[in-house]
Amino acid sequence: MQKFLQQLPKLAKDTHKETKKYFDKLKKKQPKDLDYRMQQLHDAEFKRTDCLTCANCCKTTGPLFTTADIERIAKHFRQKPQQFIDQYLRIDEDKDYVLQQVPCTFLDQDNYCMIYDVRPKACKEFPHTDRNKFHQISNLTLKNVEICPAAYRIVEEMKKKMPL
Repeated sequence: MQKFLQQLPKLAKDTHKETKKYFDKLKKKQPKDLDYRMQQLHDAEFKRTDCLTCANCCKTTGPLFTTADIERIAKHFRQKPQQFIDQYLRIDEDKDYVLQQVPCTFLDQDNYCMIYDVRPKACKEFPHTDRNKFHQISNLTLKNVEICPAAYRIVEEMKKKMPL
C-alpha cells in the first residue's frame, strides 16, 4: 500500500485530463443505472481495500464539520460545542469548519479513528464513490482520486466498464 500511495499523486496527475474529459461526458450522457453500477464498483473495491492500511485521507486532508457533527462530537467529549470548536476547529476560506491541522487530531498511530462512532459525516461518506447522483460530484471525485487509492481504482474501473 505504501508504494501505491507514493505513486498515487503521479498516477492521478497522469490520468487527470482523461478522467476530467470522461466526467464531462458523463454529466451530459449518464447511464440510467449509474448509481447502481457505482455502488457495485464501490462495494467490490472496498472488499479488497482496508482503509486501516492507508488512512491517507486522515493524514493529508481534513473533513468539513457540520453543526450536527460538532454537536455530536462535543457531546461525546462532554464539551459544549463552542469548546470543541475552540479546541479543534478553524473556519476556512469557504466559511466552513475544518480541523486546525492535519493529520487529523483523532487519528492514532495504528490508523484508527479515536472518534469513529461519532466521526463527521464527511468522513463516514468518504470517498463518496457510492453516493446517489454520483455524476454531480465529479469535481470532488477528481480531487479524491489524488488522495484515496480506492477512489482512484474505482474511477479507473469505471472508465473501463462504462465507456462513454
